[in-house]
Amino acid sequence: MFKKSYPLQSRSELILRNLVVTGMVVFFTVFLIVPIGMAFAGSFHEWNPLNGTYVFLGIDNYKEIFTSALFGKSLWNTLLFSAVVIVFRVGLGLFIAYGIYSPLVKYKDFFRAVYYMPVVTPMVAVAFVWKFMYNPQIGAVNRILGQDINWLMNPKLALMAVVIMTIWKDFGYAVVMFMAGLYSLPSDALEASKVDGASSSQTLRYIILPLLKPMTLFVVITSIIAYVQAYVQILIMTEGGPGTATYLASYIIYDEAFVKYNFGYASALSFVLFVITASFTWLSFRVSGSEE
Repeated sequence: MFKKSYPLQSRSELILRNLVVTGMVVFFTVFLIVPIGMAFAGSFHEWNPLNGTYVFLGIDNYKEIFTSALFGKSLWNTLLFSAVVIVFRVGLGLFIAYGIYSPLVKYKDFFRAVYYMPVVTPMVAVAFVWKFMYNPQIGAVNRILGQDINWLMNPKLALMAVVIMTIWKDFGYAVVMFMAGLYSLPSDALEASKVDGASSSQTLRYIILPLLKPMTLFVVITSIIAYVQAYVQILIMTEGGPGTATYLASYIIYDEAFVKYNFGYASALSFVLFVITASFTWLSFRVSGSEE
């Protein structure tokens, strides 16, 4: 048997490729797999890294989650927050994208950039600006409406105020995604609908929307993953208040881990939230009929 030989360039490329693959495996092992394993093990312990506590509790952390009134409230807030934001994100995104797609609209790149600008702006900065806008004394929102409303301190309005800010910031993502989908539509299908005498509304309903179904599913799935884990806007604008009116599931994880240093309970919450997110993602596939 003769030993297989490689040209010098091919051998160098092979070594480089192996180094890259090895580096990726090491990176994901160290920064992803190991932390997930440690968190899963920690979810069965009373774990406080500040004082070195690491006591096995079995499933007590999980029992506490499902008997916690605060978790129930936060879960309801999370579902309500996610559902409203996703509906408006998809609806507004599709409506505006279709409007920009119209041949009557000029400067399409300008409008696309304008709508996408809030998306790339850091959430921390946007949350601080909107918190100032909601200020009951000097905020722009009350001045525009001519009202005297303390938006972020009213238990009935605080979550809605955060929802409005999140929709404003994020619906531009759906605009860009749907515009990409619209420009990739097969021209023969659109031309055939014109030849058949279909109206604009009929073309939209029976041709465009069905063809945009994969893009719609993509936007919905990415939105579910993002909003079930939302907490930055809550941290900046309300800190879960007033009372527990704006507590979201992810905010409880932050509060338990980095305020109370109860890492075991926070880890258990993280895995429960992961299961919930995965379940809604799977349900979206089932409802859309995309799963075989």
